[in-house]
Amino acid sequence: MKLSKLVEGMEYVFLQGDMDCEIKKIDYDSRKVEEGSVFLCVTGFKTDGHIYAKSAVEKGAVALVCERDIEGIDSSVTIIKVASSRAALSILSENFYDHPASKMTMVGVTGTNGKTTTTYLVKSVLDHIGNKVGVVGTIENRIGDKRLHTERTTPESLELCELFDMMVKEDVTHTLMEVSSHSLDLHRVDCCKYDVGIFTNLTQDHLDYHITMDNYKAAKGKLFEISKNAVINIDDAAGSYMISKAKGRILTFGIDNDADLKAENMNITANGVTYTLKYEGNEYVVDINIPGKFSIYNSLGSIGACLIMGIAMEDILAGLKENYGVPGRFQTIKSNRGFNAIVDYAHTPDGLENILNTAKEFVKGRIITVFGCGGDRDRTKRPIMGEIGGRLSDICIITSDNPRTEDPEQILKDVEEGTKKTGCPYECICDRKEAIFRAVEIAQEGDLVVVAGKGHEDYQIFKDKTIHFDDAEIIREAFGE
Repeated sequence: MKLSKLVEGMEYVFLQGDMDCEIKKIDYDSRKVEEGSVFLCVTGFKTDGHIYAKSAVEKGAVALVCERDIEGIDSSVTIIKVASSRAALSILSENFYDHPASKMTMVGVTGTNGKTTTTYLVKSVLDHIGNKVGVVGTIENRIGDKRLHTERTTPESLELCELFDMMVKEDVTHTLMEVSSHSLDLHRVDCCKYDVGIFTNLTQDHLDYHITMDNYKAAKGKLFEISKNAVINIDDAAGSYMISKAKGRILTFGIDNDADLKAENMNITANGVTYTLKYEGNEYVVDINIPGKFSIYNSLGSIGACLIMGIAMEDILAGLKENYGVPGRFQTIKSNRGFNAIVDYAHTPDGLENILNTAKEFVKGRIITVFGCGGDRDRTKRPIMGEIGGRLSDICIITSDNPRTEDPEQILKDVEEGTKKTGCPYECICDRKEAIFRAVEIAQEGDLVVVAGKGHEDYQIFKDKTIHFDDAEIIREAFGE
């Protein structure tokens, strides 16, 4: 494709070269550059792509996209300057793959918690009525039944467009996406025009990046500026802000406030939830096989999206009933010893509070909670999570999550500051496997061991290495079954 065609819809300043040069590949990582590539000099958090421009040219790049002037590049190499290389990457990628997202029905889900479960609830409905579904998310990317490895919640725009192109070629009709605040802020999803955007909730997370909750909220709100329709949790304090950003058809959902989709007569058990849904003057019985009040919110958002897509209520309710949960999201592991364990991805204050409150609704014995906090992330939430764990558990075992470059022992001390205020008995065991084994060792009949923070993850990240680590595997090993 000619560069002149590739840059359609993009504002830029031409510096040198030939805009009709042939582009065979798009790269923002100089190590992947090949003959005929256009290389985008992206200013990152740890490095600056501009310093690799000459290296990219030596490897065969015929064009450069930069944010500032670059000296010493041969005049045969085309250079254009843009305000944001990340925004440019999205436009180039979309044009290179011929706007693949526009060829599918796109649903985007944003919020601190509930994104994964919401996407899979919608998927269950679409599967039920015979659609081929694509998924982009935290656990995995999917094309129909084919599972693909994922590195982050939302890939960069180049990989995203490549994935969408694969989906189109394999006849995917609907794509469901978890849309992170980072991806919205960093132009990763500029290439997407969502048919429906869903807002689940907003609680403290990612302040290491966003600095303030207002910035975090504003980043989430960008989804509704690129969505044709919106489904919004009106019980959440940020719901009204999201509505102010939304356009097209807007459906609200809630439990406590008046909403287009309102849940009443809720019954929550260890096996799931049932409730009465009120919508447009009618009442429907909703049956979900995932426990917890949060499951009601997730299902309400899913129902709203399906209604906007024109799916009949009877098909929606039948599809939801066919979903039996998502790995690492309140995942129950049963033991023959008279007590069970729950694995959950809860890694935020709100997430931890939700799963522990849910557990309290059905546990007959004690709640023993194993949890920690990740390194190189928002440090302010550590004592908050420590306090929540202590307040809502009978016993806490504070342990490592993904310490990354930080000292694991120091992270435990930060969490411990909150736990010790509650008077809850606790232990600090840095080794996560030892911590899980200790929880299982002290558990008695009727108790519940909650292992929070990593959920579906099958790895643990340290300063110098990443090892295989799966909470569910370790729990089964500790159970000896």
